[in-house]
Amino acid sequence: MFFIDSFMIRLGITSDINSVLNITKACELHMIDNDILQWNENYPDKASFVNDIEKKELYVYHNNGRVVACISLCNKMDDVYESVNWKTINKNNLYIHRLAVHPEFQKKGLGKSLMDFAENYAKDNKYISVRLDTFSENKRNLKFYESRGYHRLGKIYFLKQSVFPFYCYELIL
Repeated sequence: MFFIDSFMIRLGITSDINSVLNITKACELHMIDNDILQWNENYPDKASFVNDIEKKELYVYHNNGRVVACISLCNKMDDVYESVNWKTINKNNLYIHRLAVHPEFQKKGLGKSLMDFAENYAKDNKYISVRLDTFSENKRNLKFYESRGYHRLGKIYFLKQSVFPFYCYELIL
């Protein structure tokens, strides 16, 4: 477990699924209100989080027992990333998926704390880089990852989510 004041990051468990789905739904609605059509009824979905829990890849951030954010960390490259010209070889990389902070807790540093946790996890487990994708129309996310030293390397498409691309980023450790 990783503690920050009254907040704690821990491995997700099955009983966290409904809380995580509530967070991602709240994020989806918040993004729609801000004209960011990134998430919808197709993604993120319950099956993805169940899979994350089964593989011990979901981490949740909670405050006084309430799950308020989540992040998935995995070491398997999804097929959609094969076309990306990554800076490091496709071996021993950590992939970040489904980072979400409930809108009530946004702009309080939780996203930064989750990324700090992920990057430290990657270093502790001897990964050579951290990779992720984020929606090209989510300017706040683009600025966030670039300010952390991530390099934009290419784009991919998730047509069930948007006609706009998702940009792929990598941070070499």
